[in-house]
Amino acid sequence: MASIEPLVPGTARSTDQGGGRVETAIVGGGQAGLATAYWLARAGRECVVFESRARIGDQWRARYDSLRLFTPARADGLPGTPFPGPGSAWPTGRQLADYLEAYAGSLDVPIHRGVRVTSVDRDADGGFVLETTAGELRADNVVLAAGSDAAPKVPEFAADLDPGIRQLHSSGYRNPAQLLPGPVLVVGASQSGADLALEAAQAGHETWLSGRHHGEIPVDERIVGPIFWIAQNYVLTLKTPIGRKMRPVIRHGGSPLIRTKRADLDAAGVRRTQSRTVGSSGGLPQLDDGTVLDVANVLWCTGYRPDYSYVRPATVGADGFPAETLGLADGVPGLFYVGLLFQRGFYSHLVGGVGRDARFIADRIAERAAERTAARPATP
Repeated sequence: MASIEPLVPGTARSTDQGGGRVETAIVGGGQAGLATAYWLARAGRECVVFESRARIGDQWRARYDSLRLFTPARADGLPGTPFPGPGSAWPTGRQLADYLEAYAGSLDVPIHRGVRVTSVDRDADGGFVLETTAGELRADNVVLAAGSDAAPKVPEFAADLDPGIRQLHSSGYRNPAQLLPGPVLVVGASQSGADLALEAAQAGHETWLSGRHHGEIPVDERIVGPIFWIAQNYVLTLKTPIGRKMRPVIRHGGSPLIRTKRADLDAAGVRRTQSRTVGSSGGLPQLDDGTVLDVANVLWCTGYRPDYSYVRPATVGADGFPAETLGLADGVPGLFYVGLLFQRGFYSHLVGGVGRDARFIADRIAERAAERTAARPATP
């Protein structure tokens, strides 16, 4: 197979030519990968970024049309570049996509767009071999920053529902025009579920929202921004008992409502229930309290399954998330993660927070490079 030659620093353009080795390969050109590239470049460390999509930010352009971040613009900037516009505004998904694309263009780092990494294997010298859709590359370090949303998660009983019911996972939903006339069941009561339930109700559909509610920030985050920022960065972290308790909850869809609140849902007429959707009866969705809902549409806001099967040796824990400690892969020196849900704290998966973990990992990479240099035999 042909090999990839890292681009000349500063070009930041996609390529499919050449061959060689790079100090650090970053898998994923979203906010986590770009923030890591920023800090590595600042430290004078060589790196290259692989983004499987044709454009930086496309993962956000593909989300539902009405998507807005649940943190205001003043909290959404990546290292070195504030998010443009009024600080109190809620950025849309497409605004974030454009911001990420511009941010990538400002980096003095090679970026391979439209190139998917298909495997990451250990090399005999302690580094890694990456096979990609554009060729092979060797690297001393690999940062996996592609997120945990590889595959939409839908329960098996979805196949038992009447084929006349329109089913959409949140990843495939764009706007209410996709819905059939009639009632809508939204499964999953975290932020995306609340957003889509509100939108369906406002579009005139009788709407049910099924799933456990994990609380909410009781006031506008823009008003209590400093308090919320302190909670994200210093309270809800792996350093505190409450943070360690919250991590598995957050990782399995238990985020509190931040922007769309229960009062908004109630005002729109959304019928909220803590009962979970657990099966089907007569081709209709059934709740765990026995209620059977005669609906025309089901929107699955049930999250995603991570996929790290392309990484060998496997570093996945029992919960489906990577076996890692503070972003360092357990037992695999040189393999790192950035952007995981609650990697080191609640802030870790937020656009404006990921830069903190990215800097931590960049520092570990610099330390590893120094150790490897010191371990090399002296040249006669």
